[in-house]
Formats: sequence, structure tokens, C-alpha cells
Amino acid sequence: MPPHVSADHPAAQPPGRGSVDALISQTRRLKGDVDAVRRDTRSDGSDPRERWQRALCDLALHQLNDLDEHLGQLREGPPATPSAPAPRSGSLLSRVGSAEWNLLTDEAGWSGELYQILGRDPASAPLSLDELPSVVLEEDRPKLTAMVTGCLVDAKPIDGEFRIVRPDGEARTVHMMGEPVLDSDGSTASMWAVLRDVSELRRSQRAVSETRDSLQRHRHLAQTEHRLAVELQEAVLPPWRGSLRLPHQGPETLDLAAHHLPSSTSALIGGHWYDALELADGETLLSVGDLTGHGVAVTSGMATLLGAVRGMAMAGTQPGQLMSWLNQLLDATVQPALGSAVCCRYRPDTRTLTWAQAGHPAPLLFRDGTGRRLNAPDGVLLGASSGAEYAQAEETLEVGDLLLLHTDGLVPGHSGADSVSLLLGLGPRLGETDTAQDCVRLVVDEFGESERADDACVLVARVVS
Repeated sequence: MPPHVSADHPAAQPPGRGSVDALISQTRRLKGDVDAVRRDTRSDGSDPRERWQRALCDLALHQLNDLDEHLGQLREGPPATPSAPAPRSGSLLSRVGSAEWNLLTDEAGWSGELYQILGRDPASAPLSLDELPSVVLEEDRPKLTAMVTGCLVDAKPIDGEFRIVRPDGEARTVHMMGEPVLDSDGSTASMWAVLRDVSELRRSQRAVSETRDSLQRHRHLAQTEHRLAVELQEAVLPPWRGSLRLPHQGPETLDLAAHHLPSSTSALIGGHWYDALELADGETLLSVGDLTGHGVAVTSGMATLLGAVRGMAMAGTQPGQLMSWLNQLLDATVQPALGSAVCCRYRPDTRTLTWAQAGHPAPLLFRDGTGRRLNAPDGVLLGASSGAEYAQAEETLEVGDLLLLHTDGLVPGHSGADSVSLLLGLGPRLGETDTAQDCVRLVVDEFGESERADDACVLVARVVS
């Protein structure tokens, strides 16, 4: 097809071959880099962020492939005749074709690439402007008509998209750019256009948009769940600080304080709890525990367990039996879960601590600046064994004793005996404190600033009379 020349401006001279070769080399290097990033993004479809990253890489590769092929066309120059052979199958050169419609002779000329875009036989005659809408989807025909009319009547440039249907029934999206060609008296003599198959590009753009929207919905859902988990946790855990008195404002027997330490990743809201409750018989309930997992469901499950602990304790249930019934409750839930807990009843008139545990770190007892771990009675994790029985133990406390209950993970990077050893090492410093709140503050200052994978709780009870 002859080059398009408008009467009001001369044809631009093509760039030198060397500069185009340099652009092609740069484009191909960039393609390799983007493709390497794409291969490293191994998404299985479950993570919206990974799907979004993968879609962006695919979109970038589509655009770079197009740029590479377009630069190749620029380097090779236009085809010698309109009937030039179609490019080999699969070549991205088939994405760009050109056409000219002569209004004076009613002749039309198409490049071989345009035949391939529209799926038509290169031996057939090109479609006239009146026939062109026949290959366009019916709902897009008004758009094409408006663009062509604006070009021919008002000399407006064409820049728009429409969908075509190929003879094999496949629908494709085509972007069309064109201008009127004016004769010497300024009237429109012909119209030329470049048509580009942008189907894959638009598909990639839609994929990016959909994954971006999915990622935003995922983030919004995560933020909502996180907020609900935090609010539920704050509503359930006791807000008290300082001393806890017996019913009817009786004599002060225990000085209590507690603290919840969140994980370094704020999104991980777990099922850790601490609790202290004045019971009707004058005793005091102390408990800490942990339900495995994170999120609203786990926090809700923790609230259920804590409510059951409070209810059974108020009914006079002793710690061993309480753990057995708590295990049955967790075993009967719709969603299986595991939990650990320590439950203590403190009787102030005899200073007797009766306690049981379910796969949980034993309380630590500090006396005169020296600490030790209480010998734990038998007890497996809650939910691990249907019908499990839990033993209980007793410990007689003295005025000035300090009892420390905690969940696993209080000492970041340490567990089991190592964690206990580090906590017991605080004995001399804890012995110098005046209140339970001072003890909690010392523990938090010592271990609270370190990176922790999960949240944790600590509860301190000091015997004051």
C-alpha cells in the first residue's frame, strides 16, 4: 500500500536503522528482566497479592512484546505492496495492520496483517467503509460509525476501539487510529487507519484490574476481621489494674496485675487470655490460657472458653473437674481446635492455691527473691483426647509470695525449660518490687520489646495478707 501523505504536512522521515536496533536491544533486555520476575512469582491462585503481581508481569510482557514487534516493523519498513504475504502463524506482527479507503475512486487497500487480524482470506477484496461494520459486533457499530463520520465530515482523527467477530466466531478487540487525507483544495480525498489487535492486552489489563480489586477486598476483609478480633479481645479480657478486693470490700488479700503482649505482626490476633474473678464463696479464680490459631473465629472461641471457665468456677467447680468439662466443650465444637490453660482457685483464709493445667506452662512461685516452677499435675491439651481426666495440686502460699502465670511465647525465641529459666532469673529483681503492677512492668520491659511471632499474656498475683 502506498504511504499515506496528507496535503497539509510532509511525511516524516523514518529514524535511522542503528537507533531502532538499539531500541530493540533495550526492549529485549527489559523483556528478559520482566520475564524473570514473572517466573519468580509462583502464584497458586490463593493469594490475591501474588495474583496481582503475576497479572502485572503478564501485562508488561504483552506491551513489551508489542513494542518489540512494532520496532521490528519500523526497522524493516512498510510492505512493498498491499498484497504482501501474511506473517507466519503466531507472530505478533499480525496484531497491527493498516488500511486506506479512497473516497474518490471507492478503492480500498489493506495490508496483509489486517487480513489476518480480521481472519479474512488475503485473496479476497478488502471491505469498503460501508461493508466494514458487517464484521463488527452489533453493539459496537454505532461507535465505529461515529468515528468514521467524524473523520470524513469534520476531519477529526480516529482513536477508538471496537470488537470484531472473525469468520471462525472468535471475538477480538481492535484499536483503530487514523486521519483524513486531504486533497489540494482541502476536501477529504481518502482515509487511512492503523488497526491493532489489542485483545490480549485488554485481557491482561482486566486481569490486573480484577486482581487489584480482589486484593483490595482481601485487605478490607482482613482489616475488618482484625478490628473485630481486637474489639472482641478487649471486651473479654479484664480491664482492671492494681489491687483486686474480695466481695463486699473485704480485706485486701491479693494484689493483681496482668498484661497482654501483642505479636510483632499486628494482624495476628490469637486466642490468648488472662483472667481473675472474685467468686461467691470468697475464693479467687486465676486463669491463663491459649486457643491455637488466629483471627476472629479463634478469638470468639477463646471468649467462649473463658465464659465457660467463669461460669463453672462461679458454680463451685474445682480446677481438675473444670478442665475435664472444658475439654469436653472444646471436643464438641463444630470446628476442632486445641487449647492449653491453667486454672487456679485461691482460698485466702488458708492461703491455699488449688490448681490444674492442660498442657500449659506451670505457674512460677517467687519467695524471698528466689523462684521455682510448681510441680504440674497430669493434664493433656484441651481438645486432644476425648474423655481425658485432669489431676489437681495444692500449694500453700505465704505473705509476700509472688505467683506468675503466663502463656507460651512470653519470652520471644525461647520455650519450655529455656523460657522458664529466663523468667526465674528475674527472681531477685522481682523481690525488690512493691506491687504486682511493678512486677508486670519489669517482665514487659525485659521481654516485651523483642520480636515475637505470637501474642502472649502474663498475670501476677502477690499475697498481701
